[in-house]
Amino acid sequence: MHSKMKLRSRSLAGATALAILVGASSSAHAQSAPSSLAQAATTSSASPDPLGPLKHVHAGVLDVAYAELGPADGPVVILLHGWPYDIHSYQEVAPALAAKGYRVLIPYARGYGETRFLSASTLRNAEPAALGQDVIDFMDALHIKRAVFGGFDWGARSADIVAALWPERVKALVSVSGYLIGSQEAGKTPLPPKAEYQWWYQYYFTTERGRLGYEQNHHDFAKLIWQLASPKWGFDDATYERSAQALENPDHVAITIHNYRWRLNLAKGEARYDNLEKRLAQAPKIPVPTITLEGDANGAPHPQPEAYAKQFTGKYQFRLITGGIGHNLPEEAPRAFTQAVIDADHL
Repeated sequence: MHSKMKLRSRSLAGATALAILVGASSSAHAQSAPSSLAQAATTSSASPDPLGPLKHVHAGVLDVAYAELGPADGPVVILLHGWPYDIHSYQEVAPALAAKGYRVLIPYARGYGETRFLSASTLRNAEPAALGQDVIDFMDALHIKRAVFGGFDWGARSADIVAALWPERVKALVSVSGYLIGSQEAGKTPLPPKAEYQWWYQYYFTTERGRLGYEQNHHDFAKLIWQLASPKWGFDDATYERSAQALENPDHVAITIHNYRWRLNLAKGEARYDNLEKRLAQAPKIPVPTITLEGDANGAPHPQPEAYAKQFTGKYQFRLITGGIGHNLPEEAPRAFTQAVIDADHL
């Protein structure tokens, strides 16, 4: 990781979603990195984006695109986004934390934005352990030993996984909707009808019709999810379009479909993650200082706070954020999320 910095374009490649068969090699969609690509973090061209120009670093199986704000020597905060959102969920949180002296890192997950697989032959795998390992690989690539984590949706799950399996790497945790670690075995248990109804898109994605539908309509599909998950959030078109660009990643459809099919044991993972998944299936406790958050108008499926409180064995607080706050809590209530990160760091 000692190659010199270089500028890279921030334009998103692959604006057209390609047909994908989950579980098969996605060579038609992957962009394998050229051998000359710098191994060190590299910076994209200047941009008016509130998060600034993107950087890139090789980490594990990925070339990870990420935003970085704040002093290079500040205590590290890593913020993880969910589906179908992107790093702009933290467009107000990150600058606020940077102003407090934190070094804030916001990586695009696999299948989003400019993040790319380094090899065309790598399975487009979105099982939870793989996403958690991506975070550890990202930290290792940037020589970060320990960080405060914040996340929601898929990002909260990945942050929970890191805190449970690698607690020595986590100083503190902020997790929207609390404890989200699950397993394929747990996924076999039916939920009450109302809860099953909320998961309509998970079942849609199990079908070929659903895969094709998401491939063809992911822009409008994701906007519908935003509306359903945050029914009282009056986001405008510009806000949505800025984040929707991240969904044009050539692997986004494959990653999305694999994640939801894996949860229902309809898609295989990779042997390299088997041991991690076995540990996650035991519902490991999270021992690090934690603040969990929930919006009072979260329209997405989420557990009740009393159902998961005992999974956090370190210093712990739960906060209900009121005012019609939905699923994308860091973007809908940035002050509350920012304060939670600061407070968790000092629990």
